[in-house]
Parts: sequence; structure tokens; C-alpha cells
Amino acid sequence: MDPQLADVSLPARLAGDDEGITMEELALAARNHGLPLEALRHDVTPPGLHYLLVHYDIPDLDPADWRLAVTGRVGTSLELSLDDLRARPATTVRVTMECAGNGRALLRPRPVSQPWLVEAVGTAEWTGVPLRSVLEKAGVDAGAVEVVFTGADHGVERGVEQDYQRGLPLGDALRDEVLLAYAMNGAPLPPQHGFPLRLVVPGWYGMAHVKWLTSIEVVDTPFRGFQNAVAYRTRQSADEPGEPVSRILPRALLVPPGFPDFQTRRRVVRPGRVELTGRAWSGRAPLTAVEVSTDDGRTFSPAVLDPDGGHRWAWRRWHATWEATPGQHTLAVRACDAEGNTQPDDGAWNRGGFANNLVHRVPVVCLS
Repeated sequence: MDPQLADVSLPARLAGDDEGITMEELALAARNHGLPLEALRHDVTPPGLHYLLVHYDIPDLDPADWRLAVTGRVGTSLELSLDDLRARPATTVRVTMECAGNGRALLRPRPVSQPWLVEAVGTAEWTGVPLRSVLEKAGVDAGAVEVVFTGADHGVERGVEQDYQRGLPLGDALRDEVLLAYAMNGAPLPPQHGFPLRLVVPGWYGMAHVKWLTSIEVVDTPFRGFQNAVAYRTRQSADEPGEPVSRILPRALLVPPGFPDFQTRRRVVRPGRVELTGRAWSGRAPLTAVEVSTDDGRTFSPAVLDPDGGHRWAWRRWHATWEATPGQHTLAVRACDAEGNTQPDDGAWNRGGFANNLVHRVPVVCLS
């Protein structure tokens, strides 16, 4: 570690009891953005509304000069241009992508980082080459255990200078749905979403979907780079190794009904029948139910969950009806999946604020 970077090498910080959002967090929130919840109405999120998290800077890559290197424990190393990849058989997969830190700002004490509420999500149709086919062309050695993906974005995190890198277990990397994607919603990747090539790992939190890919290395030992071994792990204390963050826990979100107050975003509805709708998803297992409460989670009733339409890795629409009466109400929604995972009433706290899928609550005022 460079001694000049030692002041940022401490474990992730927790905010004090009365500490508001810092200027550093505000700067992160200005660079990155979440999905406006009314955009949950779209089956496929327009690229400009899809959530965005850029760890360092958006690289300036010339597609004419860019190459993807495939190296390590393979029979034949490869160097592929964008044209090489486009010439291979393409696949399109609709994928809901969610940041591992979604909901972080709602935790107490608050982990100091990108201050997400619940909007760090989006669904896109990603087109590209199945990673499996590229690895098969290179020929993976028998002793391989992980695949390491390196992006062109470069920066410093807690004192460590690095390219953004993530390792993925070989078995997960070889799944049919994992893509080397060069298009988003039928158009070339926007610069902020990884142009010219990114990894898409359906069912995993966003940290696994490495953008601006420059190299793929097959390795015979578990990857111990910063983003795997230090950053994306759930810890209760700073000195424990923690558990790695991986697949997305179930979550349901509500399209805020009625209309908002500008400053507070508090919702206002009129008495009578109010149609409630939203989206739900899980990367762990297929969804089995969505439930809605109109009394702040004291009681829940089943919502209607639409079929997945053949899109296993994408969110599903749900809907219900509420007879609104004058006064103040808190609506709540939760999802559960086939493995029995259900959204908890309160977020599962950890120092990084990861995988926090607490029940979504929306305060509403019904006019008299």
C-alpha cells in the first residue's frame, strides 16, 4: 500500500447516530443514480433510467483498438476484437440487475458509502456471446477453479490502487445464461454501462457484472483480489472475514401510488379504489408470492403475481387493489421465493450494507 493512501485504508466507516449524509456521499449520489420508482411500470428499463454505479471513472475506450484477452489456465490464449465477438452466435437475456448495497441508507447505524434507498435496480435485455462458448474455444484446463474478470476502470479503494476485478467460480461462469454483452436493449452499450463489452451474470448482485472488460483469466486458486476478499462481504465487525455477497435475495417494490409532494416525495391519493402495482424478483430461486399490507405491515394479503413470460432472470409484475380511506397510511410489500427466502420486516444489518432486502414501505396521505 502506498503510504500516501494510508488515510483511506481503514475498514468501511459507520455513520454516527446523528450524522447526516456527508459531502463525499452526496458526490457519489450525484455521479450514480437509481431507478425512479414510477419507471417500474416498464417491463424493460430504458438505459437512462436503469440504475447506475460506477466505482471509479468511466473509461474512454476506442472500439477499433480495444481487445479482450483470454488467458491463464487455458489450452489456447485468445485475443478477441469486438468484431470477433459479434461474428459469433448471439444470445439475448432479459435480466434484472440490482446493486448489492440497495437499501444501505435505511440501515442504522448507516454504512458510509453510496447512499442507496431502494431504487438501485433496473431490467434490460442484454445481447452478446455466452461466456461458456468463449471459454470452450480457449479450452479450460482440468485444474481451473475460478475465472477472473478485469475492467478498464482504475482507482483507489481503502488504500488499494486497482483495476476493478471480480472472480467468479468456474461452475457459475459456465452457466448458459452468463453473457459477454455488447448491446443493451438492442443498441450498443452506453458508455456508462460498460461499452464496448461487459459481463452479465443473471441472478447475481451488480458487483459481479464487470463493465469495460479487458481481460478474462482462468485461475487454479480462489481469487483474493480486493473486490472479492475485502469489499463485497457481509461482516458484523471490521475484523472478521465475513461471507461473500453473491445471489440476489427476493425483493418486491411498489410503484408509489397517487402523486407526490415535491420536496418530501410523500404520496397523496384520493379516497376510493386505488390500484397498486410494482415488480418483484429473486436471483436465488423463482418467486412464489408477493404480499401487500395497507396497515404498515401488521397484516399482509396476497397480491396477484404475473407469470414470468419465460424470463426467469427478470422481475415480474404484481398488482392488488386498495380501498383508500381518509387519513395517513403506510403501504408495505414483500416477496418470497421457492427456497423459502422472504423479505424481513427490518433489514439484516452488516457493515457494508449489503443484501439488505427489507420490506418496502411507502407512507401515503389519503385526502378527505
